[in-house]
Amino acid sequence: MSAEPVEEAASIPARRRQAEEATLGRALAAIAGIVVAWNALLWGVGLWERLWWLALFGNFVMVVVAAERVGRVVPPRGRAAYERTLAFGFPLLALVAWELIVRGGILNPLWFPPPTRIAQALWDVTVNFDRFSETSLIGRPWLIPEKFGAEGWAGVWSLFAESHVWATLGRVFAGFVIGSIPGILLGVVMGVNQTVRLMLDTTLSAIYVLPKIAIFPIVMLMFADPFGEGPKIVVVALSVFFLVTINTMAGVRDIDPVFIMAGRNYGAKGLSLYRHVIIPAALPVIFAGLRLSLGTALIVIISVEFLRAKQGVGYMTFYYWEVLSPEKMYAGLAVVMAIGVILTYGLQWMQKKAMPWQRG
Repeated sequence: MSAEPVEEAASIPARRRQAEEATLGRALAAIAGIVVAWNALLWGVGLWERLWWLALFGNFVMVVVAAERVGRVVPPRGRAAYERTLAFGFPLLALVAWELIVRGGILNPLWFPPPTRIAQALWDVTVNFDRFSETSLIGRPWLIPEKFGAEGWAGVWSLFAESHVWATLGRVFAGFVIGSIPGILLGVVMGVNQTVRLMLDTTLSAIYVLPKIAIFPIVMLMFADPFGEGPKIVVVALSVFFLVTINTMAGVRDIDPVFIMAGRNYGAKGLSLYRHVIIPAALPVIFAGLRLSLGTALIVIISVEFLRAKQGVGYMTFYYWEVLSPEKMYAGLAVVMAIGVILTYGLQWMQKKAMPWQRG
């Protein structure tokens, strides 16, 4: 076989790739032209300010179309980078649009400050110590060497104790652990045992729909110090417990009976059956419940800190609303979102470790 047919066959994918890239370039250029024409048309007829939401929707649709066209020709080795670009690029575009709309006078900067002012406020609450409440956002970690040298570990702990972020994270973590462990155990029992499920299902469903903020005063009555950390942690644990229990029960009930039969045929019984068959098979649904409950825990603790706290990200956000400092209020909301993203990624990392067979 001569070398020419081999070389010609090898060049076919390269030519196809070049044709696809050329087609993609023309498509992206056309979409960019449409975006410019769309915005120029609305601006030229004086409707952009009144119909800015419609203009943004049109821009969003065209960005989606462009991203889909790019996604069709992205090679497998670049797929991960493409997906990360979509995940982080769109929020950046949204922030840029927000900045331009406010700077253009379309939205009131008093109630909707631009992202640059919010970033400045976030920096301010991060580096400065509030002497009125004796708190800071993250606890001034740059002072740890100085505090340790002067006061030892007690000084280091005092820095963490003044932090809004660590106060919120501590409540979320404690409530999440206290609520999720018994929730998983009870959910497994309810999923396996029909009698227990029939006895508790209706009761759990009835209590689950109660707003946790509504029962917070009742929880406060259960503690000698109703304004301490105990009631806050317990109300978070309750919100986590019901979600985890219900999802775990559903995950165990939906296990294919063939898996259990196969496990028993290989000698699994008692705790061994739970450890090697039932719990691993239900883990995807269990982690889905944990992810939902983690978000709910953060929502509940922020709401509780709005009502009854002197420290925490929720307290900080509400405090700056009371003193009419919208930039710092939005900075508090940005911190809440950042905490949610970090906690979610942490839980996803745990899920990959617990279920290595799903890494692909």
